[in-house]
Amino acid sequence: MTFRAAFYGRFSSDNQRDESIDAQKRAAEHFCRSNDYRIVAEYEDRAKTATSDKRPGFLQMIEDSEKGMFDVVIIHKLDRFSRDKYDSAKYKRILKMNGIRLISVTENLDDSPESIILESLLEGMAEYYSKNLAREVMKGMKETAYQCKHTGGLPPIGYSVDPITRKYIINEEERRIVDTVFSMFIAGYGYNQIIRELADNDYKSRYGKPISKGTLGTILRNEKYTGTYIYNLTDGKDVHGKRNGNRKKDNEDVIRVEGGMPAIISKEVFQQVQEKMDSNKRQPGAYKAKEVYLLSGLIVCGECLKNVGTPYSMMGNTKFSGRNKLKYVTYRCGNRDRTKECNNPELRREYIENYVISQLQEKIFNEEAIPLLAKQLNDYHNSKQSNVKGERERLAKSLEGIERQITNIVNAIASGTFNIALSSKLEELEQHKLQLGQKLLETKAVTEKAAITEDTLRQLLSKFGVHVTNHDLPEIKKFIGSYVDKVLVYKEHVEIIFKLQIVDLTYGAEGSRTPVRR
Repeated sequence: MTFRAAFYGRFSSDNQRDESIDAQKRAAEHFCRSNDYRIVAEYEDRAKTATSDKRPGFLQMIEDSEKGMFDVVIIHKLDRFSRDKYDSAKYKRILKMNGIRLISVTENLDDSPESIILESLLEGMAEYYSKNLAREVMKGMKETAYQCKHTGGLPPIGYSVDPITRKYIINEEERRIVDTVFSMFIAGYGYNQIIRELADNDYKSRYGKPISKGTLGTILRNEKYTGTYIYNLTDGKDVHGKRNGNRKKDNEDVIRVEGGMPAIISKEVFQQVQEKMDSNKRQPGAYKAKEVYLLSGLIVCGECLKNVGTPYSMMGNTKFSGRNKLKYVTYRCGNRDRTKECNNPELRREYIENYVISQLQEKIFNEEAIPLLAKQLNDYHNSKQSNVKGERERLAKSLEGIERQITNIVNAIASGTFNIALSSKLEELEQHKLQLGQKLLETKAVTEKAAITEDTLRQLLSKFGVHVTNHDLPEIKKFIGSYVDKVLVYKEHVEIIFKLQIVDLTYGAEGSRTPVRR
């Protein structure tokens, strides 16, 4: 009787190639011809470790074993099946329950008691080999870290890796992203506003996508920007084989080298940001608010700005008072709860939001201001066009630097210095060169945009009026964010700073200022 067999082959990423699976398959085919087996299904995992069951081919084989597609599973060695004793026992039991026998070509095992002992010994040795290899690799990685060299993976945004020394260097093109994120966050801007600013400047992530809120949080929490080299900060896999970047290791396991890499921001700025983020975490405000606050991220305390030089954001606050428990919704300075040092009174939400909307309608979205607004917008777009030339020069300079690094690597390889890291870096630089070249072509292809007409602005004015009439809060908030830079609240008055320098048609002054009513 000829038995149906499924072949499973695997190789890990440590110095093995596709030929490894081919050799396993040849050995399995020879075994099958000699023992009256016929291979009817093949499953493979390339560059996958056996310390985890996260292997597509392996899991598909286990799933198919329930369908009666084969009678036995042929493997070259037990360590191809698994190097984790728990996984090995778990999936062998599943195969056994499905009536499938596991056969190792090179290890003559049967169902005898002696074979059970030998099988357990072989599995234990395989797991020992895997964990011992990981330990030895970690030793080498730590030695590399003590020298403040790159240990693999993508460097943080704002840094590149010198292909010769393998140490971090500042990426001047990406440094602006880090500077923008830290400076805007300290100034009181929210994540959405920072993301819009980055998008307006065409800043993108390493993968060419817009920078997300998650990336902002990673940047703001990364101590490396202060010049501190850090390695082995996050914990490895848990018992389920899952990683968690938020799970930190004990301090004694973390390698820290002060001044081990070039600093982009100061330690004082970094500490200020950490305190602000911790405060926001305790009082998440808009992230968990049931109310819609039109000015969140825009409204700041003028008294704190005047007295301590920090424009603390004003947070939405809801409370119920009086016999009938009437609801009052206000904005209050976040510094009042954090340090108790601010005595700026709370401000009723409906008053300040209605005032800002009225000022938008009066200063921007009105018939009399439209000609001036059209001129300012066209002047702004013309200045953007003139900036294209500067952007072109910046890209050309960055491209020149990339080509210089590529030349250095090619020369190093030509002189006999070759390793996988150099090859990987060369590929990375070539890809970056293509991206910069594409951006340079895009700037050269930029043509002047058509002028913004007064009729276009009248249509926008009409649309804003409809949103206000319909009380469409999300759209109103979007309009406010587009034209209002900041709302400063003082004890005696409120100031609105527009993104465009609109002239007050009544008083002849820029911006807007009104006495405050609490």
